[in-house]
Amino acid sequence: MSGTDLASVLAGARLLPVLTVPSPATAGPLADALAAGGARCAEVTMRTPGAEQVLKTMAAHGGLTVGAGTVLTPEQAERAVTAGARFVVSPGFDEEVVAACRELGIPVVPGTATATELMRALKAGLDTVKLFPAEPLGGLPTLRALAAPFPGTRFVPTGGIDAYRMAAYLAVPAVLAVGGSWMATAAHLERGDYEEIRRLTADAVDRSTP
Repeated sequence: MSGTDLASVLAGARLLPVLTVPSPATAGPLADALAAGGARCAEVTMRTPGAEQVLKTMAAHGGLTVGAGTVLTPEQAERAVTAGARFVVSPGFDEEVVAACRELGIPVVPGTATATELMRALKAGLDTVKLFPAEPLGGLPTLRALAAPFPGTRFVPTGGIDAYRMAAYLAVPAVLAVGGSWMATAAHLERGDYEEIRRLTADAVDRSTP
């Protein structure tokens, strides 16, 4: 599964909201707020008991291309795709998860933190990886250092990136998209503050547009 496939799925979107949604009841209003803010895609992490239902609801929205994040096993990948995920993201590189996604015919973006992990991903036939956790790993200097020996590799940095750091990451040619959770946090969802989610999303979309 190539990065070209992921790029096609994201349809040129360079902003990937990363969502951990405690209650499936919030999935519909959340999808509405993200779409109203101009987001075209989103990653729903498989960290909560209701994540599959959240995926189903958001995938049915129609205004967003939705993928599954924090996928740790082939079984999770299969359930996520059944729920409507159009792509899969994992925090690390796992051969079985990659193989399962290839069988399912869906783009997979494994997490990498070192050159060794990146080489394993490339050996598996991938050309797009997630740099995670981007900021704790050293941020832009680390990204540039990893990108230099591997021309043609695309990165989706995630972890500790906010609205102010996003533009600098997107300015790196090797970056396909940036993932972040600041647009829709657990606190926003607990308060039901969908207008703030819409506002933050619109701001992030504006910052991500050349």
